[in-house]
Amino acid sequence: MAETKTKPTAQTVAAFIKGIPDAKTRADCRIVLDLMKRVTGEKPKMWGPSMVGFGSYHYKYDSGHQGDCFVTGFSPRKPNLTLYLAPGFERSGGLMKKLGRHKTGKSCLYIKNLEDIDLGVLEELVTESVREVKTQGPDGRAE
Repeated sequence: MAETKTKPTAQTVAAFIKGIPDAKTRADCRIVLDLMKRVTGEKPKMWGPSMVGFGSYHYKYDSGHQGDCFVTGFSPRKPNLTLYLAPGFERSGGLMKKLGRHKTGKSCLYIKNLEDIDLGVLEELVTESVREVKTQGPDGRAE
């Protein structure tokens, strides 16, 4: 099996964020960094070259593939700020409607501008996601 690229690195989060060329993106990352620190109570770590992660868990799929990943995290991508949350945004339908402008993938929340969303709702979503991963596992099944 191929080795996963999503693993902790020695790069510091502070250096990574300081190196983000766009001042607005850098400021948004600092806001999300503080929010996720508060919610998780964890110190952030770099996972791969561009993902900031909080906490960790071990996963194992029915296929036998297994590894470690962060509980929640984010990455400043060119088109959007990407937040990594537990899959299944339909569980959070009420909150998603109140969040503001965003897009979603299976477990990614894409935000173009933090000004377009309600940060209180975002904090609730991150809290809900962290609780879900810690109690049910990343795929919603009890560990």
